[in-house]
Amino acid sequence: MTGDRDRLTGPASLPVSEDDRAVLDAVAKLAEDTFAPRAEEYDRRARFPTEDFGDLFSGGFLGATVPRAYGGLGYGPQQRNTLPLWEMTTTLAKADLSLARCWEGHANSLVLIDALAPPEQKRRWFAGVVEEGEVWGAWSGEPQAPKPGESHRFGTTLTPVAGGWTLRGSKAFATGATGARWAILLVDPAGPGGARHARGADRKLLLLACDLSDPSVTVDSSWWDPIGMRATVSHVVRFEDTFVPREHLIGRPGGYLDGQWQTAFIPHYAASFLGGALAAYEYGLAYLKRQGKGGDPHVQQRVGTMAVNIDTARLWLRHVAGLWDEGRLDEARIAGNRAWHVIEHLAEETVHHVIRACGARSLIRPSPVERILRDLTFYELHDNDDHVLATIGRAVLGEQHDLSFHQT
Repeated sequence: MTGDRDRLTGPASLPVSEDDRAVLDAVAKLAEDTFAPRAEEYDRRARFPTEDFGDLFSGGFLGATVPRAYGGLGYGPQQRNTLPLWEMTTTLAKADLSLARCWEGHANSLVLIDALAPPEQKRRWFAGVVEEGEVWGAWSGEPQAPKPGESHRFGTTLTPVAGGWTLRGSKAFATGATGARWAILLVDPAGPGGARHARGADRKLLLLACDLSDPSVTVDSSWWDPIGMRATVSHVVRFEDTFVPREHLIGRPGGYLDGQWQTAFIPHYAASFLGGALAAYEYGLAYLKRQGKGGDPHVQQRVGTMAVNIDTARLWLRHVAGLWDEGRLDEARIAGNRAWHVIEHLAEETVHHVIRACGARSLIRPSPVERILRDLTFYELHDNDDHVLATIGRAVLGEQHDLSFHQT
């Protein structure tokens, strides 16, 4: 497996510096030796991977998307050094998809601060990450249509007061709810709905940094009991007239949607899909070799397909990252949606090839494939694949489309 990994991700095939390569190698060792063995327990207990984030902080990796001028590594699309971030996320997802999802929220939040916040906010919040190990999340979820049996609605209401606003209501799918210290809340001042339901040309969506240690912020853990991605602890979070000072407003109203920042994060999700597929592939390949099944032509075909899938997904991410770094933003945005769609299907297919080739024993613990299947199946529903593909089609046809959000 080492040979495969070097062929796919070694220095000769990635446009990253020697320093970045050293960082990625260190994260890969930490993920393999420490994070992967913890994943099953986090999943069983549906517990935030606190120790993993502590190790990322201790290793100097927590500020991956913090600019170097503020003590970070300077990764991500805002710094035009995108591929190292997505490679790091793939590595973390290979160890634990739930960890990677929490990591994405943290890293993406810091990208938004880098892109939209004034210098005084950057100094304060980046120092909290780099020096104190503070974890961030970004929460939009305010689904307006209740599912069968659900008796309450989600949503937030913002009231202007002296010096800022008070926030009342709830956010669902609040990833990292019991592990983050800060959250960027995407709030529509016109009423409930969050980012996905913002409408109209003015679209005054606000990005508000909320200190989650405020006693008016509470977590309702009764709602989050999913089949997969359990350790993301994406609970319901309630706000009881939580005061948000005006100096916690990030950027100008509507800046998130006008800047189409969600399109920078869509391919980041795909990096996690690839990590899950890579973990299943490596497990399956080792299993098949150990069982002496390499001579079976049907197994050979499945392994060949998996290898091509992994290579294809990596090439897509490399392509999209290059577009971001070159400043070809319109191309990067549509290519990111395409990459998300393609890699979702490649990852799903790869995991099922592993299961078919290895048999039912691959779904019996302590095999990680059982957890990967649950996590990947659940995480792929983050956006609606039918709508993603239709969005791509509308763009090709020159029809009106929004690359940032897709109906779930």
